[in-house]
Amino acid sequence: MFTIEHDFDATVITLVDQGKAPLQEDVTVCAFEDCVTLEQLDPRTDEVVRITLSLAQARDLAAALDLPEGMYQVSDTKD
Repeated sequence: MFTIEHDFDATVITLVDQGKAPLQEDVTVCAFEDCVTLEQLDPRTDEVVRITLSLAQARDLAAALDLPEGMYQVSDTKD
């Protein structure tokens, strides 16, 4: 399950782990104008862990989800 919310400066997507245990904490993805952050509570330390991706890294991650194993480079050139 996931939710999508549009805030003033970001689009916020929350991914909720469902199903059989063991379940993971929710993941929050915030898409800003210049970066994308992923946040998840670490239950061992009770602190939120944040990863920040550039827009290019987020684009490459999205492309990689549908590709087989290998090495790739996304081109910005238009034909």
